[in-house]
Amino acid sequence: MRILAITNQKGGVGKTTTSVNLAASLAATKRRVLLIDLDPQGNATTGSGIDKSAVKNTVYHVLIGQKSLKEVIQRSEKGGFDVAPANRDLAGAEVELVSEIAREVRLKNALTLLDGEYDYVLIDCPPSLSLTTVNALTAAHAVMIPMQCEYYALEGLSDLVNTIKKVRAYLNPTLEIEGLLRTLFDNRNMLAQQVSAELAKHFGDKVYRTVIPRNVRLAEAPSYGVPVLFYDKASKGAKAYLALAGEIINRKPTASPAVS
Repeated sequence: MRILAITNQKGGVGKTTTSVNLAASLAATKRRVLLIDLDPQGNATTGSGIDKSAVKNTVYHVLIGQKSLKEVIQRSEKGGFDVAPANRDLAGAEVELVSEIAREVRLKNALTLLDGEYDYVLIDCPPSLSLTTVNALTAAHAVMIPMQCEYYALEGLSDLVNTIKKVRAYLNPTLEIEGLLRTLFDNRNMLAQQVSAELAKHFGDKVYRTVIPRNVRLAEAPSYGVPVLFYDKASKGAKAYLALAGEIINRKPTASPAVS
């Protein structure tokens, strides 16, 4: 069971879009996939076709110890994968867990009970370096970092790498960077090309070959509660995420030079 935390503290870079569409693409290759929504906004939940307002048991109840993951998991019938949903209740976990013992390993402990039941577990993290994000990094084998190729993205990446170093030092010594994913990419933009080249120069083969383009279909699909693969399979966005799934399946885990 490979656990990937999909995170970047900068908002609007395509974390949730990547989480939902990668889950559907991996499921399309007959892999067993669980998507964990760790964002109180619950966008990965709704993007998977699940009504977050109607969900009674969520990841929040898992983190505070009231439910197991098995008790909260729902099926994304449209996506072909399982979802541990989230809604606004999850925001309360930040406050409630502050004084709790071993608060950073709540998700890790919950996932040990599912070992062997899934091929991939994807964790959609909130756009912040919060306690829920630390839970994700502690539970994960590796981190996927979606990012736009723009100036401020490089600055935020530095902060995230430092956080990964700290988590690796104190909580999860085997944590690695799985890869950097270039999202919302416009090949006509010279700055995007320059930042992309800088990423490749610094991170080498940690940068995925697959690039996720700006795509109208990708933006439209969440409003219908389906991954883009089932909204428009012929779109550039759908093809890109299928290619990413193939790249991940064929990629061998290696130690990350960025956090060593």
